[in-house]
Amino acid sequence: MDDKRNWITALLLSAAILFGWSFVSDKFFPTPPKPDVTKTVAGAPGAAPAATPGVPATGVPATAAPVAQPVRSVEAALAGGNRIPIETPTITGSINLVGARIDDITLTKYRQTIKKDSPAVRLFAPGNTKSAYFASIGWSIQNATPAQLALLPNQSSIWTATGTKLTPTTPVTLNWSNGAGQSFRIEYSIDEDYLITAKQTMVNAGTAPLTASSYALIDRLGKPTDPHEQDSWTTHVGPTGFLDAKSTYTNYDEIEEAPGRAISYKSGAWLGFTDKYWLAAIIPAKGERISASMTSPQANNYQMMFARDFTAVAPGRQVTTTSRIFAGAKEVSVLENYTDDLGITRLSHAIDWGWFDFFEIPIFKLLDWLFKQVGNFGVAIMVLTLIIRLLMFPIANKQFASMAQMRLVQPKMKALQERYKDDKQKQQQELMKLYKDEKINPLAGCLPILIQIPIFYALYKVLMLTIEMRHQPFALWIKDLSAQDPAMILNLFGYLKFTPPSLLSIGVMAVILGVTMWLQFRLNPPPTDPVQAQVFKIMPWMFMFIMAPFAAGLLLYWITNNCLSIAQQQWMYRKFPALRAAAAK
Repeated sequence: MDDKRNWITALLLSAAILFGWSFVSDKFFPTPPKPDVTKTVAGAPGAAPAATPGVPATGVPATAAPVAQPVRSVEAALAGGNRIPIETPTITGSINLVGARIDDITLTKYRQTIKKDSPAVRLFAPGNTKSAYFASIGWSIQNATPAQLALLPNQSSIWTATGTKLTPTTPVTLNWSNGAGQSFRIEYSIDEDYLITAKQTMVNAGTAPLTASSYALIDRLGKPTDPHEQDSWTTHVGPTGFLDAKSTYTNYDEIEEAPGRAISYKSGAWLGFTDKYWLAAIIPAKGERISASMTSPQANNYQMMFARDFTAVAPGRQVTTTSRIFAGAKEVSVLENYTDDLGITRLSHAIDWGWFDFFEIPIFKLLDWLFKQVGNFGVAIMVLTLIIRLLMFPIANKQFASMAQMRLVQPKMKALQERYKDDKQKQQQELMKLYKDEKINPLAGCLPILIQIPIFYALYKVLMLTIEMRHQPFALWIKDLSAQDPAMILNLFGYLKFTPPSLLSIGVMAVILGVTMWLQFRLNPPPTDPVQAQVFKIMPWMFMFIMAPFAAGLLLYWITNNCLSIAQQQWMYRKFPALRAAAAK
């Protein structure tokens, strides 16, 4: 009867963990996307065009409802002319001379999927398209009348350009004049990575002073539609920045639910939109006094903007301000260089490392260095696992010694359990006395497992967040270690074109994980408690289901760790034959 009850308890516990894990993992550990389905173009199909800046009421430009215009394709919008090309080693695109918008950015180093003919990732797209996403800079007048507004360039103003292409060695200058004495100039330059610098100048050659403010703005239509690009407990996607002297992570719903559909800040070093791998941000000059806001002028439309204090420009005088626009991939080294060299406060934290960045960043840097040495990301993970095992070798030896001692005293433990089977309290007291007399620490075996938890979590975050690990192949059918193993049993290892539900998406690597864990458990002494023994028998196959939806790189780490543990235990048995004899007995 006790055996049946123990079996039922073990099965219920295993089922609770297995099925409960789906809820926990979806909430706290979202799995990476499958290969070939990465969505990287901003915007939601069928949505309305993005809004444009309107008349300011305070230091931050207000927004006005957009004028209804037909939604065009990106290709049609780019074919309209009036553009200055952008070309660097990392991006291509163009500046729209209508409105002086940067609304065409493609990241040439990255593809939308792992297919060789996959198009490059598009970050920015023109207004009035389904994926409208762009940056613009301009000027505003406080409490302006229509006559005053006519003095400023707007989204319909057509600028003239000096220069034919924006490259790291050839800047471009845009000019616009209102015909009433005021002229405006934007000097664009770009580095070899993802940072555009815009130097704005307003010259007042009129007869009266003009009080104006310069601003920078990013306008985005729609939220990410891919379920793997959604905001989660472990990965922030959405509005972000360093505002009011702290890193700020906001979601789209917070902006929509805020009073006036806007959240205001008194200061800031940068703000923008972050996706899993991409960032668009506007950055004032270091230490510059600004006001910033995150707004949603209409449903499914979001804007990040900052504005400077209003300045009176007397006749014959001019005012110049400098803004920067980041539009590119969240490469760790690039963001750190901008943070350290240009003093852009915590721009590197656009990657949402979380609370344990002090541990995750070193793991990333070691893994990235190993990858550069060996040339294969999967091999780098295996070498990282070996390094961690070598560092933990003394602890693992203590764990093995504790397990061996447990094997040797197991007959005594069973005798005590049999003697006091009707008195559980006395049984536990005698077992603790036995542990003390034999100098056994029953918890020693848990220490390596506890140490593995932060390492595993750090590797999980690295695989989930860093673009350096995106689309990295290993061998054979594993073409993307940051995605789930595509060779699943239920879809005949990828030959059937359907994706099984998460709980049943068992791939080849998940099976290997279960087998190696089962072999490792067989070398350990069985628990004296029958319920624990039954759970340990089921656990390898339970973890096979639990880990199946995770990134193949995580499974590779765990499989390698299991194999090294098995090898170490076998080595210890050969070194101490008495332990093997005791285990066999």
